[in-house]
Amino acid sequence: MTVRPRDIAPIIARVAPMLLLAAVMIFFSARSPGFRTLGSARNILVQSSSVAIVAIGMTLVLLTGGIDLSVGAIMFVAAAVAGQLALGKLIPGAGPAPLWLCMVVILLVGLVMGAINALLIARLRMIPFIATLAMLFIGRGLALHITQTQALNLPPALLTIGQSSLIGVPFPIWLLIIVAATAHLTLTQTPFGRQLYALGNNPDAARKAGLPVARLLASVYILSGLCAAIAGVVSVAQLGAISPTFGSQREFAAVAAAVLGGTSLFGGRGSVFPGSILGAVLIQSVESGLTMTNADPYIYPIVIGGIIFIAVLIDRLRASGETR
Repeated sequence: MTVRPRDIAPIIARVAPMLLLAAVMIFFSARSPGFRTLGSARNILVQSSSVAIVAIGMTLVLLTGGIDLSVGAIMFVAAAVAGQLALGKLIPGAGPAPLWLCMVVILLVGLVMGAINALLIARLRMIPFIATLAMLFIGRGLALHITQTQALNLPPALLTIGQSSLIGVPFPIWLLIIVAATAHLTLTQTPFGRQLYALGNNPDAARKAGLPVARLLASVYILSGLCAAIAGVVSVAQLGAISPTFGSQREFAAVAAAVLGGTSLFGGRGSVFPGSILGAVLIQSVESGLTMTNADPYIYPIVIGGIIFIAVLIDRLRASGETR
């Protein structure tokens, strides 16, 4: 039996994320002894938690054949509103708001902006790329207006989320575990999850089968907004400040993480665990490795761009293998 290269390519594409992660670990471990320590692994997991949470929401959207380019802007708006609220500057004379209220506001902003995307796409039938691209610009403009394009140094209370631990596990990782477990069980164990896969595989057949297509589309964009807001909580807690570039280009990292983890850009295929989580860890491992080896900061965008290119190439290889 002759094995042809085109038959091997799809198999390699399926295991490519694990192979890439292993290659990255080996390469940077050889270049920097500090990279292979448990402390380094812990830092990579903590730092990748924000991207991973956004990638989970992006995975739900990609499963339907859509895309959400507004997640970074949603993070920025949610963090800006909560930051001004925490500093007592959002409502004149109200004074600084308690930590719990700031967290609630962040989540509400994410839900509201996700709902606007859902309305535009599911009800008004706008193309997801255009609708979320518009939301990206509107959101970033709104957040810059709220912050007056100035960095916000947040109260120390907000840092407790990023610095605290439970049974030795940092709180950002706990948040990631909760979000990932919820999304994974939803996709694999509920009718909602099966309907998302059916919609992504064949939208016309899903409509003819009587699936609530509009409701499904609305749900994933609302959930994507919520995930972006939760990721904003994690990022704010880790940074302790909100800069004018907060959340910038996070949408591209989320798409790359999801696709590297096996989610198709064309819908109908993908997973949260290990899928998107693995992709996010891979991207963060590369960034951490470049930092620890004192690489030229100017090559960071080039490397990340290369990762995105690899992600798209892997997706094409998987798609070509399934169509034969």
